[in-house]
Amino acid sequence: MVTDPETFILANTSLMAPPHVPEIRLRLASEVHDLWLKTEDDLKEIGLPPPFWAFAWAGGQGLARYILDHPETVAGKSVVDFASGSGLVAIAAALAGAKSVLAVDIDPWARTAVRLNAEANGVSVDFSGDDFIGQSLDIDLLLAGDVFYDRDFAAALVEWFTRLSAGGVTVLVGDPGRSYRPTERLEPLATYEVPVTRVLEDSEVKKTTVWKFR
Repeated sequence: MVTDPETFILANTSLMAPPHVPEIRLRLASEVHDLWLKTEDDLKEIGLPPPFWAFAWAGGQGLARYILDHPETVAGKSVVDFASGSGLVAIAAALAGAKSVLAVDIDPWARTAVRLNAEANGVSVDFSGDDFIGQSLDIDLLLAGDVFYDRDFAAALVEWFTRLSAGGVTVLVGDPGRSYRPTERLEPLATYEVPVTRVLEDSEVKKTTVWKFR
């Protein structure tokens, strides 16, 4: 049985503000729902990949906070929010005055989550479910929150980000110390103490840095 994404999201999330970005409201799973703790079989039965879109991850919260505090970073620019999940960073960019914002995520459920969340915040965010890794992009800025959690994925991103940067695209990432963060390629811009949920993390606060890729 494959359920309807909008029906499932509305039934299993609540509209709430991420603790580090109270200006934005998202459809998120509360700890009461424990959506992340559903078994793999449960998720397969309803046709649901792991619901990354249902949580405000530390890297995304830090990156969204930076954008809202420094709107000149995105104002008047074309922006891609890579691995968008809930759309938190994309929504922050739209609120801060970006000329255009494209949320990118290969999880088809993220399309519905981003649409619902953008509507809740009164902004327009486009969406693509294509795999953008390795592609050339005619944009000003690429934003990526919490993407260095897997060795091979991180290696592919470093190669791609290097080419984008060489082509004139500014790449900013938000990262709370994930294992495969390429620190030697990153210039720190700001650091935050971001409240997170124990359902997902090993602590209630994650030190999160916004970096510029070099």
